[in-house]
Amino acid sequence: MTRRGSWLCALSALLMAVAPPARAASIHVLLAAERQRIQSADYRVSGRLVRVNADGARMSDGLSIEARAFPGTLRILIKVTSPAKARVHLLLETHYDGRTAIEMARPGDREPTPLPFDRWSDGPLGSGFSYEDFLEQEYFWPVQTAEGEAKFGARDCDVVVSEPGSEDRTHYTRVKTWLDHTIGFPVYAEKTLQGTRVVKEFTYFGLRHNEGVWSASQVEAKVRGEPGSTLLIIEGGSAKANLKLGDFSPAQLTRF
Repeated sequence: MTRRGSWLCALSALLMAVAPPARAASIHVLLAAERQRIQSADYRVSGRLVRVNADGARMSDGLSIEARAFPGTLRILIKVTSPAKARVHLLLETHYDGRTAIEMARPGDREPTPLPFDRWSDGPLGSGFSYEDFLEQEYFWPVQTAEGEAKFGARDCDVVVSEPGSEDRTHYTRVKTWLDHTIGFPVYAEKTLQGTRVVKEFTYFGLRHNEGVWSASQVEAKVRGEPGSTLLIIEGGSAKANLKLGDFSPAQLTRF
């Protein structure tokens, strides 16, 4: 299995974690646990993506997310289910030989179409929570640095800085993550965009343990220095969904 092929996920990423062993002795042990978590993804969740404007006004899209790691591949299917005008399906797919792609389908499409890389930094409700943010590729980037221990709120954390290689397809140049000592789940992350050096902040709320898996009930994404935020709110689902390859077929992607 190649390094690039192993970084995959979905929203599991942002939302689910198999409980790792007791506090990691080194960054290598910590990252090995995170990679194993991502490669064991098999979940289905439903909820809402909510854009909160500077004046407090809210725009909300309903969505569901399914993810499953298969031999050689991990697939994530995101369905924006409401409102009707916003309906869209996206398949995020990474192969263990390094190929990565995102395909999109809208109602009436007979076949999905590839989403160009320059649009991976977009999202259903803008760039606050982008399509790329449903992936956790930073855990598999070649440069990993442990920055020691730090508090985030009441939680004791290990701080890890991740940087991509020249072949990694990403709009980020650096990701700094605070991982809870006890459960190994991210509680906060700062992602720096290439070129602009804009920092996006992700905070995880409502951590819970169910079906042997840690999850967050809500993730908030904010652009540092800008008003407003985007919330990913999980309302239900299963950490062990027993998904099949057919659940991610082109027919499923174009079925509304």
